[in-house]
Amino acid sequence: MSSPGDELVPLYDAAGQPSGEVVTRREMRERNLRHAATAVIVRNSAGQVYVHRRTDTKDVFPGRYDFAAGGVLQVGEEPHDAAVREAAEELGVKGVELTSLGEGDYADDHTDYHAFCFTCVYDGPITWQPEEVAWGAWVTVEELRAMVRTESFVPDSIALLGEHLLGGTG
Repeated sequence: MSSPGDELVPLYDAAGQPSGEVVTRREMRERNLRHAATAVIVRNSAGQVYVHRRTDTKDVFPGRYDFAAGGVLQVGEEPHDAAVREAAEELGVKGVELTSLGEGDYADDHTDYHAFCFTCVYDGPITWQPEEVAWGAWVTVEELRAMVRTESFVPDSIALLGEHLLGGTG
């Protein structure tokens, strides 16, 4: 069985398009190469948002809270398909329609990527992927705003989706 670091990742250019170059996930992380990733805000029909804490073993932003499920696009994968895969793998969210929230870019000293952002409404059971999720709960947007002020959240979700979800707070 291969390790996650051996997964092949397509690199993306400054315009948010595949560059044609492919590297391993390990190399992408080590060299902070520009890639693509998805982010899915999961809400229930009551309007609550599913918030989770990443495991301490994640390769980027370990142990931090997040209000989006998501991950790196794999070779040959379309963004929508990657978002569906990631929501299912990370939180067990399946059989829902994803609504696009658009695209954006994020870069810092730890990661550099073109983001494909989505949201969905899901009222089913949440099933964590144990390698990725250490804790999670449904919270109201008001509770999420308070958490963002007091807890350590991943900066990319705040930058890419904070305005949409929190109304510019955060």
